[in-house]
Formats: sequence, C-alpha cells, structure tokens
Amino acid sequence: MAEIRSQSAAAMAVAASALKAQQGRMRIIAENIANANSTARTAGGDPYRRQVPVFRPARIEGAEGVQMARVEGDQKDFKTEYDPGNPAADAKGYVKLPNVDTLVEALDMKEAQRAYEANLNVIETARSMQSRTLDILKK
Repeated sequence: MAEIRSQSAAAMAVAASALKAQQGRMRIIAENIANANSTARTAGGDPYRRQVPVFRPARIEGAEGVQMARVEGDQKDFKTEYDPGNPAADAKGYVKLPNVDTLVEALDMKEAQRAYEANLNVIETARSMQSRTLDILKK
C-alpha cells in the first residue's frame, strides 16, 4: 500500500513540475506575442528580442521531473522595414522589428496548452488510482 501511495505521489509530483514548467512557457509565449510589433526606443536601437524557455531535468520525490532552468533571447536576426519617418529608424531609414513570428508563437502556445492538459490528466489518473486502491482495500 505504501509503495502504491509513493508511486502515485511521485507521478503527481512529476506532473506538477511539468505543469509549472508549461505555465512558465505559456507566460513567455504571451510576452513574445505582446511585444511582436514593438520597436526600439532609440533610433537604430534593437527592439524586443524573442524569449525562449530552456528546460532541464529535476529530481522530484525520487523521480525525474522537469524545471525551467532559464530564459534566453532568440539569436535569430531582427526583421527590418523601411520607415524613415519612424523615430526608431536608423540613418538609412530602416526600423528593426522584433524577431517574433506570431504564427510560431500561436503554435507553441497550443503545444504548451496540450502538454499542460496532458499533465492534468496524469494527476487526475493518479488520484483516481489511489482512490480505487483505497476502495479495494476497504472491502
């Protein structure tokens, strides 16, 4: 019985770590989308740089879960647009735009939501199994 409870608790802890990681991922994606059309504050300066979460394995209750280790800036080139009247334009009249592709961000958000839902299902299944085991033992 203790073994079942321990395995179930470990499964829930691992799924909970994944929930937290996906929640952080969705927050970063939302930030990227919110800044997709921003420009630099100074002429010729760099605009918002797309952020990318980096995950790492994490030891959780004797099992291996996941954790967001850090957030890094995407090193892809910025987009440019000719707009000499823009205050952020460089000497040649070009404005740097963020390296954020809203379609990619939307797809990443959908993937993160699905992973979040899958981990919620893991927690629910583990709880259900615990409950059924207790019911069997009561009989």
